[in-house]
Amino acid sequence: MFPRKGASEEEVLAELEEKTAEDLTFDSGRILGSMCTYPHPFARKVISLYIDRNLGDPGLHVGSQKIEEEAIQMLSNLLGLEKGYGNIVSGGTEANILAVRAFRNLADVEKPELILPRSAHFSFLKASEMLSVKLVWAELKEDYSVDVNDVERKITDNTIGIVGIAGTTGLGVVDDIPALSDLAIDYGLPLHVDAAFGGFVIPFAKELGYDLPDFDFRLKGVQSITIDPHKMGMVPIPAGGIIFRKKKFLEAISVPAPYLAGGKVWQATITGTRPGANALAVWAMIKHLGFEGYKEVVKGAMELSRWFAGELKKIPGVYLIREPMLNIVSFGTTNLEEVEEKLKRRGWGISAHRGYIRIVMMPHVRREHLEEFLRDLQEIITR
Repeated sequence: MFPRKGASEEEVLAELEEKTAEDLTFDSGRILGSMCTYPHPFARKVISLYIDRNLGDPGLHVGSQKIEEEAIQMLSNLLGLEKGYGNIVSGGTEANILAVRAFRNLADVEKPELILPRSAHFSFLKASEMLSVKLVWAELKEDYSVDVNDVERKITDNTIGIVGIAGTTGLGVVDDIPALSDLAIDYGLPLHVDAAFGGFVIPFAKELGYDLPDFDFRLKGVQSITIDPHKMGMVPIPAGGIIFRKKKFLEAISVPAPYLAGGKVWQATITGTRPGANALAVWAMIKHLGFEGYKEVVKGAMELSRWFAGELKKIPGVYLIREPMLNIVSFGTTNLEEVEEKLKRRGWGISAHRGYIRIVMMPHVRREHLEEFLRDLQEIITR
């Protein structure tokens, strides 16, 4: 009920503390199934300083808009592109929807179809409903990467584009993006890469020596990439990113916004009003950590995932779904639902996805957290 009289700040904060007591927190180390993490302290500071900035009305915040553009260029550079076009958006869902919208708007097709792996994120279901684009699902191979031959078999005159995943939600699998790129070039189709998770992992992991396929704009068929700084980039939610190779894709989704206080502009995002502080935090974190700083973060996460996978193999009745490619480890057990429920009752924030439990080695996850989790898992299974 809407209160008639206001309460003091102390009273409101006390009630908030009481009501959020049930929440799991990242700094507790109990959240193991999320692709988000506790924001970097410096990013939190930037957010607090610039929380009033609205990039939906950039005429009022000209400097903030320029900073967003610089952030997009730094992300483009990370992804192998000298100059890119795009925006900092609410997350991977919005970014994927924008990519599909661009492909649809540029295609001269009455019944548009998009080919994507069965491992694709649920955001494409939203895009399909919102944009009246039929989803054509490509099968997966035994290693859970997309079957490129099946993708080719499903190309028709109605196909408006192809999707590849660089870090699937469930297993962290990176599709054969080079083969998809070649296919896209052969058929004159745009390729979108959903690297919402992998975008802030793969470039650093490859330099560390991990054998991962190319996935970005270095491949000529790739026309757009989703990358989320609010995942491994450690920027506060919401901070996703959509990067296009060519300006025409951004123009294809831009609409006029003539009544803004800062003057008429063209908006290419789904949201009108959008937080400028988050875009500034993306810029600030990239400037603060640089490539070497992020490489160290990824180094720790990748090493931890390999150690954890090895420890899981020692527990009878536990099996890996596949060897980890990125910093995601997924495993199965007998009586999976019962095991999941018992782990949750012990306070673990995990997710069972398509018949397995997924653990994501985000920056807030430390070895001691995983050692405690492994003890609980073994105790539950061996009882």
